[in-house]
Amino acid sequence: MKRIVADPAKCLACRACETACAMAHVDTDDLIEAIAVHGASPRIYIEAAGEFAVPLQCRHCDDAPCMQVCPSGALMRHSQGGPVLADQAKCIGCQYCVQACPFGVIRINSKQAAVIKCDLCIARRGQGLEPACVEACPVGALRLAEMEADAKQARARTAAQAVAAR
Repeated sequence: MKRIVADPAKCLACRACETACAMAHVDTDDLIEAIAVHGASPRIYIEAAGEFAVPLQCRHCDDAPCMQVCPSGALMRHSQGGPVLADQAKCIGCQYCVQACPFGVIRINSKQAAVIKCDLCIARRGQGLEPACVEACPVGALRLAEMEADAKQARARTAAQAVAAR
């Protein structure tokens, strides 16, 4: 499963990812119209953490607490290991998922009273494109990565550091 990986050491807090994300989820290319008419909202958030800016978005958890508490079935996966997706037509606006999300990245769209969360830009990826936030990041602080491959690289780095420290 691919997930968006963030490198806070590279993030400039420019919020280009937030804007690109919001625009990727509306039917207009006009930023003013997107905000005023469509209520465009990002599904990625830049949060300050000391000297770092940390991009946060849905982690599409394997055990997905948001899916477990959703009484209407509005949060689901189309395939095993796929992204957690929101069906706004099924959402009843109870906000159980908002409370259950350990990362605080799910929220309710006030105009539609329905859940808003990262969908890994599934429509864009179906066209062979990167997620909007990844593509928009001017410094490469965001990337789409295969989690197991990343974990294998991290293990190799750790092992090399342990040997070098001897």
